[in-house]
Amino acid sequence: MATATDSETTQTLRELAAHIGTALSQDVGDIGVANGELMLRCPVGSVLKVLTFLRDDSQCQFKALMDLCGVDYPEREERFEVVYNMLSISQNTRCRLKVVTDENTPVPSASTLFHSAEWMEREAWDMYGIFFADHPDLRRLLTDYGFEGHPMRKDFPLTGYVEVRYDDEQKRVVYEPVSLVQEFRSFDFLSPWEGARSLLPGDEKADEPAGAGGGQA
Repeated sequence: MATATDSETTQTLRELAAHIGTALSQDVGDIGVANGELMLRCPVGSVLKVLTFLRDDSQCQFKALMDLCGVDYPEREERFEVVYNMLSISQNTRCRLKVVTDENTPVPSASTLFHSAEWMEREAWDMYGIFFADHPDLRRLLTDYGFEGHPMRKDFPLTGYVEVRYDDEQKRVVYEPVSLVQEFRSFDFLSPWEGARSLLPGDEKADEPAGAGGGQA
């Protein structure tokens, strides 16, 4: 059930969408409001211009880049989406900007506009292979040394790759083949919602018969 506050927020976002659409009519498209957030798209070549406007315009003030991530749609010609999730603290509103690209077209780095973008773009490069032009230090962030491929791509194979780890017994770095099978997900613990089956200290007292505590009358 929608509240008056929800309606006011939606109206505010719609007015903001109209303002952005007028100011950036040649650079953005698909402007709308969904799930209490401002949603818009722009071409790769306009991303820095749009991000700068969203950050600096007095009606927007999306000065915090909360997240930058990649999405893979391998059936598309331009298979990748780069998603920028932004927050305006002063306006108490959120904005989601999406850019599409392919494996060969670089996306301009937003690290000059938002310091938080630097590591986020490194992660998107590591996981998806999305290249960010003019990034100051675009190298892998999460995978092992010498890792080949980009593991968050939907066509990335689960077997046939090599992982690197330090073996404490051999006191050296070892290379081993990676084989991710379904059994890998069969962990030896339960979720906290299901509860642990093992006894916790003090649980044994619950099975003691009444009056078996050995206390004195």
